[in-house]
Amino acid sequence: MKTQIITLESHDDLISVRDRLSWAKTPRILLVAPKYVKVNLRQVDLKVLQRHASALGAQLGLVTRQRRVRAAAEEVGIPVFTSTGEAQKVAWANTPQTRLQRKAPDKTLREKREQIQIKEAAWRAHPAARIPIFLVGVLSVFAIAALFIPRAQVTLNPIKQTQSIVIPVNANPSVKDVFITGSIPAREKQIIVEGEQKIRVTGEGIAALSKAKGFVIFRNLTQGAVTIPIGTVVTSDDVRFVTIELGLVNPGVGETVELEVEAVEGGLSGNLEAETINAVDGRLGLSLSVLNPELMEGGRERASVQATDADRARAKELLLKSLEEDARASLLDEFNSDDVFFDETISLSQIISENYDLPVGAAGSQLTLTMQVEYSILYVSASDLTELASLALNASLPSGFIPASDAVTFESATSPVALADQSIHWTIRTEREIVQQVNTVQVTQLVQALDVSAAQTQLEKNLPLLSKPKVTMSPSWWPWVPMVPFRIEVVTQ
Repeated sequence: MKTQIITLESHDDLISVRDRLSWAKTPRILLVAPKYVKVNLRQVDLKVLQRHASALGAQLGLVTRQRRVRAAAEEVGIPVFTSTGEAQKVAWANTPQTRLQRKAPDKTLREKREQIQIKEAAWRAHPAARIPIFLVGVLSVFAIAALFIPRAQVTLNPIKQTQSIVIPVNANPSVKDVFITGSIPAREKQIIVEGEQKIRVTGEGIAALSKAKGFVIFRNLTQGAVTIPIGTVVTSDDVRFVTIELGLVNPGVGETVELEVEAVEGGLSGNLEAETINAVDGRLGLSLSVLNPELMEGGRERASVQATDADRARAKELLLKSLEEDARASLLDEFNSDDVFFDETISLSQIISENYDLPVGAAGSQLTLTMQVEYSILYVSASDLTELASLALNASLPSGFIPASDAVTFESATSPVALADQSIHWTIRTEREIVQQVNTVQVTQLVQALDVSAAQTQLEKNLPLLSKPKVTMSPSWWPWVPMVPFRIEVVTQ
């Protein structure tokens, strides 16, 4: 008869084996447990597998050498073999599966219970036995209450003192962390300020009233036509003129055209003699020549009050001084009260904008300068100084003492000095409150199960305190300190 062989693994359980049985399509299913594989199947699991195989229309068999599994399989009627060959050669015993027969409930149980009379022992009803038992129960309740209900609070005022040291500090922009040696970061803060400065102009200059004009003749140097756009520049040494009309030179060498030009700059410099303009700027100079046949005239100028470079320098100096004061005041408002800033390190980082309302060469009696600049300053944050102070104080903490709190105070002992390497060196004095360390376990052991006055005496005798200890009981009328440690609370002031 065809047999489906399923090899079991060490991780197989009831669910996985049952799922694998569902895939079998043969009348006999053989579960094989290899020699060194431990099968975790109980007797109830084997019974479930047997019923599942029966529901599939198959008979279940087992190959294993584990005594426990063999015994459990035989009890539920599953044939067990020593090898797969043996299982396939012999016929499997068809062991019928027994079904549990449900018994009907006994309807006479209530009558039987009523017929039974429970007789109490005679000694239990005697007063001589009941009273001691009752007293033992009451005493037990009181004992439990005495252990767990009372609560004691021990208030101690240990010795306190001020710890103070002087620390050398070296702040450097290249340092990124705080070191116990005294090196801390010198941080930079920037601020942008703007302002306006007005001054009276003291310089004198020449103001142009009009520009010189005239006509020039362009001569073609090529065989093709040449277009002369408006704005074409022609020159005479350092004087420049531009065409103010569009021109076209006919094709052929020697062809000419006359155009009007105007000086680029106003004043007398544009008034030129005839035949002094002789050059064309740009690429047109390769195709054209130029000459003014007549005078260039019409340029006029007059003397006027103008801003000189000295006036501009004076306005800038005054405005920068004012802006530096504004920047210093604004920076002070942004610092925390405990930050240490170095006033001598304030400097101008960059000029963002600088505008003069009186252009160069323009006449006017007043010069107005508007600037927007950025200033920077070096400082040390209070958090870095607090961290440095804590590191130094912890390193010199006296034995048996702990900090009373995280509060640390510091003040400069010397004035900051800027060194050549851009670092700033000075010393600070820092201090904090420290308190004698209290061993709560020792305190608890000293006062356990003592009355309040004896507990206070014991504490005064064995602990260094500034004032007398206080033991508070809850409830207040309870005279003894609890025996259990977790009902004793130790508080330090």
